[in-house]
Amino acid sequence: MKYCYECGTKLMDKYLEGEGMIPYCEKCGQYRFPIFNTAVSMEVLNPSQDKVILIQQYGRTRNILVAGYVNRGESAEEAVVREVREELGLEVGHIRFNKSKFYAGSNTLMINFSCVASSEDLSGRKTDEVDYVRWYSLDEARENVYHGSLAEEFLLHYLDRREQSE
Repeated sequence: MKYCYECGTKLMDKYLEGEGMIPYCEKCGQYRFPIFNTAVSMEVLNPSQDKVILIQQYGRTRNILVAGYVNRGESAEEAVVREVREELGLEVGHIRFNKSKFYAGSNTLMINFSCVASSEDLSGRKTDEVDYVRWYSLDEARENVYHGSLAEEFLLHYLDRREQSE
């Protein structure tokens, strides 16, 4: 960030005790910490937790995890419930943090969770946001998730941790 998001003045680096060099706006007299988006992605598991959903969207044929942005005033866990309901028409519970990673491509902190759907019924989809959705066995998901993607990184981390705990 090079300019103040309040007044547009060019920022300068100024030392802040306990933080180090931080962008500072002389006009506003305020330190300007980085601003970024926050989103969630999910391993949506079936009730028996032996299948996971992968989706395709926006005309792309890549299998990815369900994901979406966190709204202002909403917790990450609330965003998980809302996004799964909006995109798949499913209710979820047993929400567990998996991993987070900053994705520079969209200036977004991605927070990944696993959650368990109340059913496998995908007939309640309410939007056209998802082009294709399918339940995959955990082994099938490992093979079919878009390779080299953040979705793959999150899914493999989840599956590896799960296997270690069994």
